[in-house]
Amino acid sequence: MLQLINTSSYVDDCAMWRSWGGGLEGFLADHGLDGVEAYLGDDWDDAQLSARHICGVHLRFWPAWLDFWRGDEAEVLRQFGSWENARLYYGADTPTGWLAVWRRNLAQAVAAGARYVVLHVAHVRQEETGHWRFSASDEEVVTATLELVRLLVQELPASVALLFENLWWPGLRLTQPRMAALLFDGLGRANAGIMLDTGHLMNTCQELRNEQEAVDYVLRTVDSLGIYASRVRGMHLHASLSGEYVRHSRRRDMKVSDVETLWKHVSAIDQHQPFGSKEAARLVQRIGPAYTVHEFIYSSLEEVSKKVTCQQAALAAGGLGELPWKQRGWSARMRASGAGVR
Repeated sequence: MLQLINTSSYVDDCAMWRSWGGGLEGFLADHGLDGVEAYLGDDWDDAQLSARHICGVHLRFWPAWLDFWRGDEAEVLRQFGSWENARLYYGADTPTGWLAVWRRNLAQAVAAGARYVVLHVAHVRQEETGHWRFSASDEEVVTATLELVRLLVQELPASVALLFENLWWPGLRLTQPRMAALLFDGLGRANAGIMLDTGHLMNTCQELRNEQEAVDYVLRTVDSLGIYASRVRGMHLHASLSGEYVRHSRRRDMKVSDVETLWKHVSAIDQHQPFGSKEAARLVQRIGPAYTVHEFIYSSLEEVSKKVTCQQAALAAGGLGELPWKQRGWSARMRASGAGVR
């Protein structure tokens, strides 16, 4: 199993890693990590984020895309206010132009030597994130995703795994095994699988109260996939116990009318917190992914270091490897900053 951290090719992120002793390579070594899963901007430069550290590439994601893909101009204009705003969002005026944006992103992944790429299977209009009354069904989103991917998959060498990520919005939530069947049977690509996002799956159940209940739920849900459970190839490992917030926000029919409100709201649902108990190890051991990505939201080296440290300690407490500082002689300064394990 390879252990990775999420990052991007954006200037601020690249500058942040350079301030660690030894740069990104030093951070990876100090935290027992093998590389990164990267989100690549249009201006990705190997000199800023070296391909030698890139194991996987998280492809671009547009949460609201189905209406644009279907050519529903009236609905697109309703959502964005003008066609210029829509063009800025999609990077194109038409679905055909949008496919070219996807193809450039896939070409970047290939140039970076990615072993896998990750594609979200979800659609949600902005206002639907507040009230959860969705305009599209899981089947509609999965079917449209198949239409899209069939037009793109020839850009991807057979050696590169295409991994579909679950969200809690309509699409591949993993709570309906027949959606996995529709996706994989309809695609017919051997080197395709699931990037199981543990926090996203937790977000589909607002009754979870602690990490043990959350891990039990994730494992039950994966088991329910039957033969498609073997398609889980990677894992975005993080915890999200946001049920109370979701119940409260849905009761008051939260209005999500601007980007800042949307970001705060979605971040409150999808918490991306590190596991703090040995339940993390139970989850990883049962699933057995080839790639485990410590996927967090962070704005500083100190923050991401503490979160990775906490989750690595949780894995070690469950018998999954040793702590990074025991493996690599990590400094006492950073060892002292690590969070304890419950």
